[in-house]
Amino acid sequence: MKDITVALSDARYNAHRIIAEDFQENMYTFLKIVTLEGWDALQVEWNDLVTRGVISAPFLRHEMLRTWWQGLGGGEWADGELAIHIAREGTTLLGVAPFFITKMADGRRVLQFIGSFEIMDYLDLIVSPQNHSTFLVELLDHLAVEQNTSWDEVRLYNLLDTSPTITSLESIATERGWNYSVEHLQPAPRIELPGDFELYLAGIDKKQRHEIRRKMRRLEHSGHMHRWFIVEHAAALEDEISAFIHLMSLDDKKKAFLTPAMDAQMRSLIRSAFQNGSLHLSFLEIDGTRSAAYLSFLYDDQLFVYNSGVNPEQYDFSPGWVLLGHLLEWANEKRLKYFDFMRGSEDYKYKFGAISRNVHLVKLIPPARQG
Repeated sequence: MKDITVALSDARYNAHRIIAEDFQENMYTFLKIVTLEGWDALQVEWNDLVTRGVISAPFLRHEMLRTWWQGLGGGEWADGELAIHIAREGTTLLGVAPFFITKMADGRRVLQFIGSFEIMDYLDLIVSPQNHSTFLVELLDHLAVEQNTSWDEVRLYNLLDTSPTITSLESIATERGWNYSVEHLQPAPRIELPGDFELYLAGIDKKQRHEIRRKMRRLEHSGHMHRWFIVEHAAALEDEISAFIHLMSLDDKKKAFLTPAMDAQMRSLIRSAFQNGSLHLSFLEIDGTRSAAYLSFLYDDQLFVYNSGVNPEQYDFSPGWVLLGHLLEWANEKRLKYFDFMRGSEDYKYKFGAISRNVHLVKLIPPARQG
């Protein structure tokens, strides 16, 4: 194993150079991408592999993580070094470990997922199920050599409990003498949709079913002008982003969350999602006033509900519940598979019939760093 500088002459890479390590005696060739040029050159292959990956989530797409990197999670991390590990078999991209390195307050250097951990709800390795185990084995062997000079610990945030990465990592890491631990972070409630709004309502608690219907009908018969809509036009996007951020900021906790850096990060994330076709930004308007909004991502026949905002002056109309009811009706009409509330244990998610999955943090310490 030796450090080399690899010149990639393929047109997709624009003949740029990246620093890498070559592990050709293994089944795959591993390269470590440390430049933005190297990362950007992977976009098409990267996104194609995401569609075949072990989990389905919009947050793993190249442009979403790239947007996160530009603001380092809205200032969540002060600095970072790209350390994206990719595996190839010949010219075919078989696996991506989308890592970066950052220094913690205690001086330790930690290798973790790009997107960790506040902004991107679900993270994972990018690899197909059939190549997952082999990729993990060779990735750990690769990292065991690299860590001597690069980092002290691996932290993998926001792994879903349904991901094979959690269970596979435990057995593979333990066999190699790594210290492995896992901790629960948050529930991630999700609704499986039947494809019919009335069937959906029939499947939830009777009291909650009546409450959803009552609130939707109350506004419908109130005599107040109202409409709900999904943002579709590029010309209106910036104004709609500002309207959404404003509604978010009417909640004290969300206002504190929206620092200038986080505000900029959120706006960039929304623009990126619009450009790749996954943005689902919806509003409920009552008497010409924006009353509620949901920022979601439409991806792989699923609606990922990311954040929301409500005008407290119109709480009497229950605008958040009403808009959520319309979104669930729309999602069933579109025959989506899931309505995913993602991280967070807010009570309303369960009132709408969601069932929890969970996200976890996996920590790995290689043998050389133990003790």
